Amino acid sequence: MADNQLVILSKSFAVVIINLCEKLRERKKATAIINQLLRSGTSIGANIHEANYASSKADFINKFQIALKECYETEYWLDIFHDAGIITDEEYADMYAQCSKIRKLLIASITTAKKNT
Repeated sequence: MADNQLVILSKSFAVVIINLCEKLRERKKATAIINQLLRSGTSIGANIHEANYASSKADFINKFQIALKECYETEYWLDIFHDAGIITDEEYADMYAQCSKIRKLLIASITTAKKNT
């Protein structure tokens, strides 16, 4: 069930990230680093989705660990965008909370998968 929730949350988060990046492009803000946030924020869900088709338990765990790394990178970029005043407090709080929830679910899923290996 957690895996399904991760798929849903990460897909929804990717859409939020895409929309934010489009808004930032329209505002002509941080154009040089928008793609960094776009890549990491959408990669989370792609790796979670790919894990559902893993060839082994080790491959599954690896995909989730990659998604977790992308989660941490996305949090970093959100911090930078917020600290630079490029995104509002409200945008930051909402997206950071979503990313944090995904991160916590990933950590729990990885821990569980490793115990069952």
